[in-house]
Order: sequence, then structure tokens, then C-alpha cells
Amino acid sequence: MTATPATSAATSGASPAPPATPASSSQVENPNGTLGQNDFLKLMVAQLQAQNPLEPGNPNEFINETEQMTQVEQITNLANANELSSAVGLIGRSVSYNNASGEAIAGKVQSVQSNASGTTVTVEGVTGVKLASITEVE
Repeated sequence: MTATPATSAATSGASPAPPATPASSSQVENPNGTLGQNDFLKLMVAQLQAQNPLEPGNPNEFINETEQMTQVEQITNLANANELSSAVGLIGRSVSYNNASGEAIAGKVQSVQSNASGTTVTVEGVTGVKLASITEVE
């Protein structure tokens, strides 16, 4: 009969190796403190790799986590589509917005941009105006 690696380490008096600690870094990897789909998948893979094969996790929990991830992704996609649709509806309309220094500026929306960080509009040549900074639409 063979012993499992954990049992043989315990019987030989050797202690298991301590977990690796990440090297300290001056850069923050996640400055917004939000987890995306890729982060969730990395956590799930790490959880599966660390799982004891003799005591596997509950498969229902795994399915529930995957289902929840899919629901969150669908809700996020719907919210992004709604935001983009609202921004497109502003093209050609006059808006007022507050710039970074809090100054109120008015102008016509010329175009819409959408990327991973969100949806912005171009107002009278000023790009990157966030929808949340728009205070009035005429």
C-alpha cells in the first residue's frame, strides 16, 4: 500500500513547503479594485489546481459559479449596449458638461467612442467626455 504525498511528508518529519509569496511591486495590478471575467477564471483555475483529488469539491458549486459568471457577463453586456445606445442618441444634440476642473462647457455631440473603460463622446472637438459628466441635454 502506498502513502499519499501529504502522508509521506508527515511521516518523514519533513514539513511541506510554504506557499510562494508574490514579489513586491510598486505597480498596482488592479487600481480600480474590480474583478473581471478573466480574474474570475484565474481564481477558479487556481481553486481547481489546489483541490485535494481525494476530496473533490462539490460539482454543483462549480456549475453554480459558472452560471453566476455567465449571468454577470450578460448583465454587463446589456448595460454596455444600453449606455452605447444612449450615447448614440446624443449625436447632433447640444449638451452641457463639467470638465475635469468642474467648469461648465456646452457644445454639440459629434461622435461616440466605446472601449473597455466605457463609453465617451466627443463634444465640439473635445474627446473623452464621460456620459456621467453631462449635466444637460437640449
